[in-house]
Amino acid sequence: MGEHPYDVYYNKLLPALISKVEEFRLLNYETAETKTLWRYLLNKKWKKIDEERPLSRLVGDILSVKPGEYMNYMQIAAFKTPEWGEPLSDQDMAFLFDPRKDRE
Repeated sequence: MGEHPYDVYYNKLLPALISKVEEFRLLNYETAETKTLWRYLLNKKWKKIDEERPLSRLVGDILSVKPGEYMNYMQIAAFKTPEWGEPLSDQDMAFLFDPRKDRE
């Protein structure tokens, strides 16, 4: 951490992150983790940086994350980064989006 301007708020926002992850787990989203939720927020919700955004709004952003939004982000991230950190080939990406096609 430390590259995004909001990273300085991580420790202050940790209780809200933990609460949201616990909520996801109660809804049977067992793979939810605070660090991946934080990455989701930085990459999706807070992509556009607002220097004037108050801490209370950051908390509201965390608590308003829907499980489907977070899980979609995680699935796409998993598709983009297979084992050993190698990106998927164009053929693999095509297969993921149209699994009826046979691999050549």
